[in-house]
Amino acid sequence: MVHQSMKDVIRFNNGVVMPQHGFGIYLINDPSVIEKALDAGYRSFDTAQMYGNEALLGETLNESDVKREELFITTKIANENQGYDSTLASFEQSLADLGISQVDLLLVHWPSHQHMFETWKAFERLYEENVARAIGVCNFNREHIEKLTTKANVKPVINQIECHPYLTQYPLKDYLDEQEIVTEAWSPLGRGMVLSDIQLEKIAEKYNKTVAQVILRWHLQQDTVIIPKSATASRIEANTAIYDFQLTEEDMAVIDRLNKEERRGPNPDQVFMEI
Repeated sequence: MVHQSMKDVIRFNNGVVMPQHGFGIYLINDPSVIEKALDAGYRSFDTAQMYGNEALLGETLNESDVKREELFITTKIANENQGYDSTLASFEQSLADLGISQVDLLLVHWPSHQHMFETWKAFERLYEENVARAIGVCNFNREHIEKLTTKANVKPVINQIECHPYLTQYPLKDYLDEQEIVTEAWSPLGRGMVLSDIQLEKIAEKYNKTVAQVILRWHLQQDTVIIPKSATASRIEANTAIYDFQLTEEDMAVIDRLNKEERRGPNPDQVFMEI
């Protein structure tokens, strides 16, 4: 039984809708974790070629009682597979590993100065062939998107970026809003580094919630797509219990002010020059 609130969706610029609250499976290699996520009501799952678990996800979902049309599956083309031909070939392998004939969302994992246009050309072909219902990017700064759009025929529907209270990304998010590109947060909890923040602990106490629940609520109230990851059953369940309270504008502002421009992942500008 899916929690009704877990059905909140975000609509892309091409009309496709995506659940706002999904489950990330980075570093997950135990099928029981995916089964727990399904039991908790998750229907959107985020994987990548780089994670090495597309086949695990595909097998677990295919063996579940959940119908394919109820699921939203995202995967990403790895850096070493960028370029026109290798994107197409590696995507075929991803489909085979996932055990499906179409992904709901296909993403470029990182911006590449060498392969950007050829990779996107391949993405546009896959979109036209309807084997990817929507195409987007990850870790693109504004200048990367501006560069891409000089030659793109199809605009990205989403940009999955590192985003959490210590890296709020507001200038980039404002730009994405203007461009009708959805913001999706990977590492929405800052890989745990924000969970012991005193300000956040105070807010959590006020609502009788955990710090993680407060942060996820903060993301939701900004229309950001979230894909929290956990291998712990109690946390998987707790991460869904964020629909019975609303943060005040004042509390939202307190969280906004925690921004330190602090990354846990690589800087996209550096990666861009490397691949």
